[in-house]
Amino acid sequence: MNLKEVTVQLIKFRTETGNIPEIERCMNFVRQQAETVGAEVEIYRKDALAPVILLSNGKYRDFDVLVVGHIDVVPAADPMFIPYTKEGKMFGRGSLDMKSFAAVGLNSLEYVLKQQLPLKFGVLLSSDEEKGSFGLEAFLHDNPDLKSKIVLDVDVAGDIGKIVARCKSPVFVKLFSEGKEAHGSTPWEGIDANEQLMQVWQNIRTRYPYFCKKMPKPADTWIDTVHFARIEGGAVANVISNHAEAMLDFRLTEKSSPDELEQNLQQAMVDGVSYQIVSAGRPVVMDENNPYIRDYKQTAEQYLNRPLEFEYIGGATDSRAFAERGSVVIMHSGSGDGMHAAGEYAVWETVEQLAEIQKRFLHRLAEKA
Repeated sequence: MNLKEVTVQLIKFRTETGNIPEIERCMNFVRQQAETVGAEVEIYRKDALAPVILLSNGKYRDFDVLVVGHIDVVPAADPMFIPYTKEGKMFGRGSLDMKSFAAVGLNSLEYVLKQQLPLKFGVLLSSDEEKGSFGLEAFLHDNPDLKSKIVLDVDVAGDIGKIVARCKSPVFVKLFSEGKEAHGSTPWEGIDANEQLMQVWQNIRTRYPYFCKKMPKPADTWIDTVHFARIEGGAVANVISNHAEAMLDFRLTEKSSPDELEQNLQQAMVDGVSYQIVSAGRPVVMDENNPYIRDYKQTAEQYLNRPLEFEYIGGATDSRAFAERGSVVIMHSGSGDGMHAAGEYAVWETVEQLAEIQKRFLHRLAEKA
């Protein structure tokens, strides 16, 4: 397969999360690419959930290596779905997050099949990762025996010179504030749901400090954080709001526990305000001295002819589900910038480098099989 041509075609699909018709068209394109090289293809669909596609070199549920990623993207203007290359950079929505690296997974699948490597290998792509991966969650629930010794997580784009060793746990919490409606000129006759919500925000901030670009960056960023992702309250200016809601996005390190978060939330509440934990993942924490991770790092360093660093990130990926199933997760992808922004791009040389690193690593694994 031509790695660049496949990437360009993937970016052209407007697979914004929830755009199921376009996601289905993209899935069919991926299916065609896989079937062309003789791969097994399984597309999982359930109810109104986003589909999941599993490509492999055999009908397995116990893989040696599984590449994990997604094909959905965040919304963008029309021009961003017309990819182009300039000064060695591939621009377009999903170029960095993460269609270039999904194409790398397909490239590795072709390599395993053509070289007839004695590995049980697969590529698993979800299509609602940007909004919770509920399709993948259902797929894994219905396939409890699906596992892999090694997971290559290519959804950590940023710097090919760094391997991610830890990801934080994402926990999304919804706040509900119930007040009493009244005219804005007589606040003593009502209970302001917005005001109650702000009191809770202040209480939460005593436990989870506020950070922004205008402030000094903390010396240690491996800390618990929260930001207010969405705030809604009030209908018109001259009416005391009787209902308000907020969505909070917590990112917790492995040093924190769900019980501790619950305690902090309970202590932050005031009369009229309640909370609901909408979803909670677990942190991915890998042993940097794990033999598979050391072997991968050595392979990458030999090919790139420079040392690689380990880093910790606040983002979360679908690989956390496989960490729970005992997989060794190797989080590494190419370089770029502008993820979720108007100028999103991947440095194309690093996409090709990642493809070569994966092939060399798979070959070394096969030699030891």
